[in-house]
Amino acid sequence: MTSFPIPAIVAIPAHDEEERIGAALAALAMQRDAAGAPLPAGSFSVLVLANNCRDATVAVARAFADVAPFPLHIVDCQLPPAEAHAGGARRAAMDRAADLLAAEDAQDGIIVTTDADSHAQPTFMAATLAAFVPGVDAVAGYIEAHAGEYLALGAGFLRRGRLEDRYLARVAELYALLDPRRHDPWPNHRVHSGAALAVRLSAYRAIGGLPMRPLGEDSALAEALEDAGRHIRHSLEAVVTTSCRFDSRAPGGAGDTMRARHEDLDAPCDGDLEPADRLFRRARARGLLRRLHAAGRLGDDLGWRRRLGLSRDAAAALAASDLPFSRLWRRVEAEGTALALGTPLRPSDLPREIDAVERLLARLDGLRSRRSTGPIDIQALAETRPGAIAVPMPR
Repeated sequence: MTSFPIPAIVAIPAHDEEERIGAALAALAMQRDAAGAPLPAGSFSVLVLANNCRDATVAVARAFADVAPFPLHIVDCQLPPAEAHAGGARRAAMDRAADLLAAEDAQDGIIVTTDADSHAQPTFMAATLAAFVPGVDAVAGYIEAHAGEYLALGAGFLRRGRLEDRYLARVAELYALLDPRRHDPWPNHRVHSGAALAVRLSAYRAIGGLPMRPLGEDSALAEALEDAGRHIRHSLEAVVTTSCRFDSRAPGGAGDTMRARHEDLDAPCDGDLEPADRLFRRARARGLLRRLHAAGRLGDDLGWRRRLGLSRDAAAALAASDLPFSRLWRRVEAEGTALALGTPLRPSDLPREIDAVERLLARLDGLRSRRSTGPIDIQALAETRPGAIAVPMPR
């Protein structure tokens, strides 16, 4: 057995988590390598930031230090009111983890963050660090619900969740086909959750740390990294199981959303879950623009603007800008009338849309298997219709 070649520290924000922090630490203590062998003691370290706690979170964590197979740093602090929220606590935990890595002169070290109500699956750490191949600056792991808690929410909620998860997987596959990225090959996913995120210290410091947001700090981190030209791998191998509790530590966060959907099983899905035909057009447009942007050809022919609902002046301004692709795409989505999000799908819509996107994927896969591996025909991609796919797929 060998230790990880990259220094790593797991940062866990914890607010009144005496009932769950022990299990979270125990899951990290049981980490194994890909062959099933326990990781050597000291392969990584853990930092628990107990913020504004009124219970025994600190005492539970300190007691665990006696048996932990890793260095365990416990920070007992009172965050000021303006920072005493989910995003502020995660930033404080990650910043302190960054300081520990910097003190060891580990600029290529990895900050991993998870939640106090989450359990890292046995190979989570091994899979996370293995995903940091050259060119990857961050890894977004995959989140699964705690099976017992999830099933206890009832058959209707389980049915809804299975439909959403199936559609989300197909969405990710369609994007992987139409907008492929070498650093994030299929299979992958499209979620950025603070329960399973990791970032190189150098990249973290380059963007100024975790954006200070009460909610959505995990997505904001991914956005900041991509705006800085950093690459994120979305790994299906680095898995964390998280709780299904409704008493969320972040008002307006995942717990509140889950409770609302439990009360109304046909409540709207996330706003970016679109019907299959609109999904195809968005993924196709993003893949097209990414290729033109990378080749410096956005301004060669502005014909692409029509399918996005952009005026010639707006398209010309975007083509002449020096924006990184992530920011360019957000501008296109905001200004292009053809890409405006419609009414969110409901779970009752999903069987139809799943069938539509799976038929679409089958046609794409059949086309890809018949085509040569020649260069992408940009114009063909731009003119493709969802019902009559005729576009050479990228290598």
